[in-house]
Parts: sequence; C-alpha cells; structure tokens
Amino acid sequence: MKKTICLIFLFLINLSGFTQEIVNSIALELKKNNAVFQIANPKKNAVTLFVRDSVKIKAINLNEKMQITDSITAKRPNLKAYTNIIGYNSSNGNTRLFWSSNNYEAIFAQLLNPTSRETLTKEYKLLLKNEKVIQKFSQGDNFYILTVVKNSDIFKLYIFDSEGNYTEKMIATEGFHFFTLDYKKSDLYTAFSESLLPFEAPFSLQNITVESQTSLIDAAKKRKCYLNDKQLVITLDTNIDFTQVILIDLQSFTATEKMIKKQYLVGDRKFLNSNSFYFDNKLYQLKTSSGIIYFTIKDLEDNVLKEYFANSTKPIAFKNSEFFEQGGSLRGKRTLASSPLFILKANSLSLGLSCYKTGENTFITFGGVSELKQSADQTTINEFGLTEDIVFSTSMEDFTSSSSRRVVKTEGLFDTAGNRIKGKLQPLASDKITAFFDKNNTISSQILFKLDDYYLGYYDSKTKEYIFRKFAD
Repeated sequence: MKKTICLIFLFLINLSGFTQEIVNSIALELKKNNAVFQIANPKKNAVTLFVRDSVKIKAINLNEKMQITDSITAKRPNLKAYTNIIGYNSSNGNTRLFWSSNNYEAIFAQLLNPTSRETLTKEYKLLLKNEKVIQKFSQGDNFYILTVVKNSDIFKLYIFDSEGNYTEKMIATEGFHFFTLDYKKSDLYTAFSESLLPFEAPFSLQNITVESQTSLIDAAKKRKCYLNDKQLVITLDTNIDFTQVILIDLQSFTATEKMIKKQYLVGDRKFLNSNSFYFDNKLYQLKTSSGIIYFTIKDLEDNVLKEYFANSTKPIAFKNSEFFEQGGSLRGKRTLASSPLFILKANSLSLGLSCYKTGENTFITFGGVSELKQSADQTTINEFGLTEDIVFSTSMEDFTSSSSRRVVKTEGLFDTAGNRIKGKLQPLASDKITAFFDKNNTISSQILFKLDDYYLGYYDSKTKEYIFRKFAD
C-alpha cells in the first residue's frame, strides 16, 4: 500500500512539471479581421493587450493576475499612409505606439491614456533617401530606429523620447574591419547589404532579448544585436574566422570594435560553419566542419575562458540531453544516435547557439536550423499587415515540433565558469509550451510574453473569451 502511494505521489510530481496554470480569462469577441498583440512591462508585472482592425485599436491594461484595470479605444491612423506598427515607448506609465509608412519616412505616434480617456497624436517626417533601416528597438522611455547610411561607415540612430520628441545621432565606424562574404575589404553599408538568403535578407539585423529564451531560429542569424539601457551590442558572424563585435554607447553615441577570433579548422571554407551568441558580457562561439565541433567561451578581449572539442572519435561532452531532430518533413521528434551524426547535420544547416539564465547557471541550446518553407504564423501576420516587429513576443513557430523548419539540437547546463553541470535537465517553460501547442494546435490569436514567468494568451471562439496561461521554468 505504501509503495502504491509513493508511486502515485511521484507520478503527480512528474505530471505537475508539465502542467500549466490558467491565470484568468476575459470576455472578448474577436472578428476575423482582428489582430492581437501585447506589450509587457516586467518591472510593473503588467501587460497591455491590443486588439486592432482596419478602423480602430483598443488597449486593455492587465495586472499581474491578468485582470482588466482599464482600457481605451482609439481610431487608427490613415490605413493607406501608415501600414505598420513598428514600436512603442512609455510616457508617464502610458503607451505610445509608433505607426509607419512602408518606407519609414512617415511616422505617426499615438499616445493612449486610459485614465484621462485621451489620445494624443503626432506626426514625423524622416529623410531616409540615402539610408536603410536595419532594426527598431523599444525600451522603456525610448523608441529607436537604427539605419545605415549608403556607401559609408556610418550608423544613424533616430531616438523618440517619452515626451514625443526625437533626435538624430550619427555613429561613425571608420577604421573598423568590414569584409564581404568573399573576404574583400568593404564598408559598413556593404556588410549589411549582402544577402544571406534563404535564411537572412539584406539589411536585416536580428534583435535578441536575453531575458527570454532565444530559439535557434533567431540565434542562427549571422547578424544579431543586443540592447540594454546604456549599450547596443551588434555581432557579425558572416566571416568564418572571427566574430566582429560593435559596441555602441547610447549615452555618448560612439562605437568601439572587438575582433574575436574563432577556432581554426582545416578544410574547404565553403564547408565550414560558425556562429556566436553574446551573453553576460561574454561571447559564446560555435564552429563546425562536417566532422568536428568547437564550443568556445571568450571575453571581449579575445581571451579563452573555456573550450570544448569533439570529433568522430571524441563524443560531445558538453551536453545534458539527447541529440534531437524535428520539424520539416518529420512528423515528430526523433533522437539522433551519435555525436558525428549530430555534427554532420548541424553543419549542413544554419548553425547557432543560444544562452538563457536559469538561476545561477546558463542553459545553452546548440544546433542548426533550415530555412523557412512556409509558416502558418507568418501567414497570419502578413494577412493583417503586421510585417514588422509588432509581435513583441517570441514567434509561435519556436514552440511547435511541427514547425516547417527542420531543427537539429542538443542542450547543456553550465556554471558561471563555463563548466558543464552533470545531471538531468529539468523542464523549462519552453518545454511545457511546446507540449501544450502539440496538444492544442487549433487555438488562435496567440500571444506569448514574459513577466515573472512566461504567459500564453489565446482566443476561445466557443466561449468568446481570451484565456491566459502561465508557464514556469
């Protein structure tokens, strides 16, 4: 009898590891032409849910229990002139949305104040004839638009503050080491103009938020950036021999460069692969050939802090999980039998690694991702004109094993010195979200964001409710 009770108790403990809590549901009727997105405020442990159509936009403020505190509905700007929402900032606790034209030269700011029931608007005209927009950032009181100036070594930063004013800052990178894909010396503009299709378009720069778990889909990009209050860090991994790190000070608006070498590998350069991930003021680098893998942790002075190596005779020793392959033409997840097979497959894809803080330790995902064939998530986004960074959350594609991308990966847990921590990995929120999506593939109008834990919102068309679930690491 005691044995039976123990087994039941252990089963319930194991089951609870993959359960998720329904936090709340709110009455909300969505039509086919409605689009839903959110802006989370982790500092206040609150979130604003937005619902928009072709005529109006509604902002619903929610507290930490996902209960409505207030709301406001406003008319959206001219649909022909302003096609996308590209970012936001905060003003006295209220949200200001930034709409733009397709070429970003016309900007419309819309400040929504549920308390006073007022909507304040302002229009801006940007002269971008000789510039290309590479990324937009929203953080606290500021919204940023980052461009590169044509045929130059100059970044340009447009900064919109909490009062609705904007300034322009030029950031020079003369003397930096920019090269083309065939290793010819170039300038900053050319470095971003090169196409990395089918995985990355010209003038693209993937924005990484390290506070949330980054998927391999994003981490496998060769051009990435990381924003904090005082600094913008840009990493370029288009060169197989080094990672180029550009540090932009957001107070002095000056840039410095760090060239971090990658491990040397013998062989035809066309069949070598590499990438990096900037995390906790360190650079985590991965480099592979068809039969060799190096995982190296360095500081920004190019000093090796920790390094791991594996090949056909020396198995990968820096993993805590099996080798998995999923997505693409596969109907589910399958286990790869060996290190050599994992290395071979990862090297043939867009290589990447991502880091995520779990307590005092670092959870790292290693692997490769194929190009996008067709994404139902992206189809929905494009249908409503949400072609920019309006979805201020992780893509739903990151959490479904039936993704149209093929993913090969393994995972490891490391201490602050880069030593692997032995033992079985505990389920993270991402594992629970993946399990939920695999069993609930008919839900719609999903959003995903992080406050103290991860929250998933989705629409139940039968009850006409919007439901929020909470997932913890």
